[in-house]
Amino acid sequence: MSSSRRDFFKSLAAVSAAAGLAPSAFASDAHRLPAADPPSVPPNDRIQFATIGTGIIGFINTETAHNLPGAELVAAADCYDSRLARVNEVFGDDIATTRDYREILDRSDVDAVVICTPDHWHAEIAQAAMEAGKAVYCEKPMAHSLEEGAAMVETQRDTGQLLQVGSQFASSIVVDKVRQLVNSGAIGDLNMVEARYNRNSALGAWKYSIPPNVSEENIDWDRFLGDAPDREFDPTRFFRWRNYWDYGTGLAGDLFVHLLTITHHVTNSMGPTSISSTGGLRFWTDGREVPDVQTALFEYPETENHPEFTLSLQSNLADGSGGGTLLRFVGSDGAITLEGNTVTLSQTRRSTPSVDQLVEGYNSVRTFSEEVREEFRKSYSPEEDDPTAEDMSTESTFEAPDGYSSRRDHFMNFFAAMRSGDSVVEDVTFGHRAAAPALLCNRSYRNGQRYEWNPEAMELVS
Repeated sequence: MSSSRRDFFKSLAAVSAAAGLAPSAFASDAHRLPAADPPSVPPNDRIQFATIGTGIIGFINTETAHNLPGAELVAAADCYDSRLARVNEVFGDDIATTRDYREILDRSDVDAVVICTPDHWHAEIAQAAMEAGKAVYCEKPMAHSLEEGAAMVETQRDTGQLLQVGSQFASSIVVDKVRQLVNSGAIGDLNMVEARYNRNSALGAWKYSIPPNVSEENIDWDRFLGDAPDREFDPTRFFRWRNYWDYGTGLAGDLFVHLLTITHHVTNSMGPTSISSTGGLRFWTDGREVPDVQTALFEYPETENHPEFTLSLQSNLADGSGGGTLLRFVGSDGAITLEGNTVTLSQTRRSTPSVDQLVEGYNSVRTFSEEVREEFRKSYSPEEDDPTAEDMSTESTFEAPDGYSSRRDHFMNFFAAMRSGDSVVEDVTFGHRAAAPALLCNRSYRNGQRYEWNPEAMELVS
């Protein structure tokens, strides 16, 4: 669709149809988006999986996957004995548990592994799992460094094993709706994406609870450290690992990567060409190393799908006003806002003013001399775009069903790909193209540099 203002009315009906709207008007009520039902699976067609890392997200992922038809948890690994005991309490005493993830990979009854460890373990375990012939669901960000991400891409190519990255918004029906609207031309030419992911609670800021009586007797501290720098036993680092560079990737790796995933999925983009980031520790004085406020700017190149656009990201754990997640895709003819499970499409139309409105109204014409005003009156053509034209907007809203879970859909897609042999929604290359810019945000934050990135080759530009 042409982004020219004068062509807007001509294309409005076509865009409305593509967007799933009535061509005569934009409804003010929300349109409910359809959610897929879990597929029916024959009783003998079961995927047996194991979870490696049963902390907060690990437990949520395990419950989500285990409750899908045709999926069964058979084993779990974690460095904290109490978490393994909890797995048996919730999922059954027959679930095999171990501190050593390698025992999981040696099991012939494990078809897939769900990796939910601290970030610095993702790449090593994922590569070992693929080499052991397992399908892999790996939490985001898929790697702790650019080098690890590149190595994971190579291992997946060599083994041919299925790997899906666990940024569940890639499977969201509301994100798919944004993608449909943007690519149908509903907002004209995309020129900017503004996104935030804020949290305003201690738990949201990774100040997770530390249980009483923890010690090196019930925590495998050396295994937790892995190849991270050697340190004395420290329960705070174990349970609040996201706050430390040795194990986590901060705001960019935990939250920015979701926003990058959504942006790339919506725009069919391979990634940005430049990355810069800044921020700092503004509120949390608990010894953490990573910032609690961070912003980033990314420049995206022109592609066959979109012209150049800018992505602006923000995350704030010192937010006293409410927090939440919001993305706004801004185009030449409107904007699309994604907040939670709701999509709002605001389309802008230009009304052509009469010559009398221009000559007498509040604009530059009133500052001209009488002679020039009269010349303007005689020469004015209403067919030409005029910057003084007033906006007229229409708005439509799309909502997911109550209780909708993109995480469930992401696992449904993963298991469906395992059964069909098709590609996953968020493969290792997609995951690296989302993780690498997030990791470069951390580099930029820490050393004050702007980085140039080749999104197609997935490498830094020297």
